[in-house]
Amino acid sequence: MSTLLLRLAAPLQSWGIDSKFDIRRTGREPSKSGVIGLICAALGIKRDDDEMVSQLATLRFGVRVDKEGHFVRDFHMVRSKKGESYVTNRYYLADAEFLVGFESVDEELLKKIEYALLNPVFPLYLGRRSCPPTGRLCLGIRKLELEEALLEEEFRNESIETVRIVMDAKKGEDGNIVKDLPISYNPEHRKHMFRKVTEKYRAVREPLQCHDPMAELG
Repeated sequence: MSTLLLRLAAPLQSWGIDSKFDIRRTGREPSKSGVIGLICAALGIKRDDDEMVSQLATLRFGVRVDKEGHFVRDFHMVRSKKGESYVTNRYYLADAEFLVGFESVDEELLKKIEYALLNPVFPLYLGRRSCPPTGRLCLGIRKLELEEALLEEEFRNESIETVRIVMDAKKGEDGNIVKDLPISYNPEHRKHMFRKVTEKYRAVREPLQCHDPMAELG
């Protein structure tokens, strides 16, 4: 089993959830649909290539939250066909950073994705076109299972003591249900299905102990 790792960092990211007309929300971490969309852009896959999207959707997906970031809201004035103006609200994650992994027994597919991320056909962005990634995006393939790869990769935030990890649930595992499993990106029949995810907190290092100088005096 191998895992391809990506680092997603940018001043702004937006991973759409429950977006309805004039309110565009974002999740707390990257969605499976959003990151597969990024991979499709790198590979040059068109929106109507449902077969390739389905193949990518079978990869086991996980996210390590290295920096939670915070929500910010932007607004746009939009004019309707009737000439009326109204406000639309769009939400973003600011200053967030994530380690993302895709696990598969098919290492050749992971290598194909890795090459595409290093040599993308279309521009890459983190959820919306206004959110280009910063820094190194593709970290390479690790010959490890998903959770092990996410935990063993270096932590850049030295102050962190515990980390939140969200992954596709294994068969029989309990978890939460989210609707971000892409079936089709075709604008004429865009479709997503449900998937079960687990959310875990893992210790990164022992918490720092407070120094008590008076203890030295007995």
